[in-house]
Amino acid sequence: MAETMKVADSLPMWIIAMLVVGTVIFQAVMFIRIASRASADVGMTKSEVRAAVRTGAISSLGPSFAIIIVAISLITFIGNPVTLMRIGIVGSAPIETVGASLGAQAAGADLGSPEFSPQAFTNAIWVMTLGGMGWLLFTALFTKSLGKMEARVAKKKSNVTLMKAVSTAAMIGAFSYLGGSEMVKGVNESIVFVIAFLVMPVILWASNRFKASWLKEWSLGLIIVVGISVGYILL
Repeated sequence: MAETMKVADSLPMWIIAMLVVGTVIFQAVMFIRIASRASADVGMTKSEVRAAVRTGAISSLGPSFAIIIVAISLITFIGNPVTLMRIGIVGSAPIETVGASLGAQAAGADLGSPEFSPQAFTNAIWVMTLGGMGWLLFTALFTKSLGKMEARVAKKKSNVTLMKAVSTAAMIGAFSYLGGSEMVKGVNESIVFVIAFLVMPVILWASNRFKASWLKEWSLGLIIVVGISVGYILL
């Protein structure tokens, strides 16, 4: 594990990560500049543009803090550069966590275990990269066609219901696989998983009941805190 973390936090990894994150920052700056220039065409004043940018920046704090909680746990497993690079590109902490776990398990090791070798680390990176590549390619190639596709799918309510069911089932299956692999390790692991499983619906219910959408963004981070707390008490 120590050898793996040396590779994960090495200078080449930092250089690659900073190049990727730098590209993301450059895109964000360019989008803001283009939007500011186009604001006059839609009747927006400069003060309204500044207010919109400020509102967007503030509203992004909630989801960002939720991602940070998950990212901190990932740092201990895959190092700072890779975590920064993956979260900076995709921004989906749950997907990156699943990808890293599946990649390591495919190489015969668990994240953070003594068997987590540089080969397992490399495999985890490949899974995360290939898993996120589909989103980026689809966005680049089919963004203009999404409106037409959505209109066609929405014509039949059964299609919309089916797509929701498939996507939900896929996520449940992925997290059930990860949770089940932990439950077989012992009673304490099973208790942590069951409690986390029961708390998540409560968080989602509270988000809908009190119209606190930020709770949904924080849900995974809160569950991690709950799991860590229960595990600490049991141990």
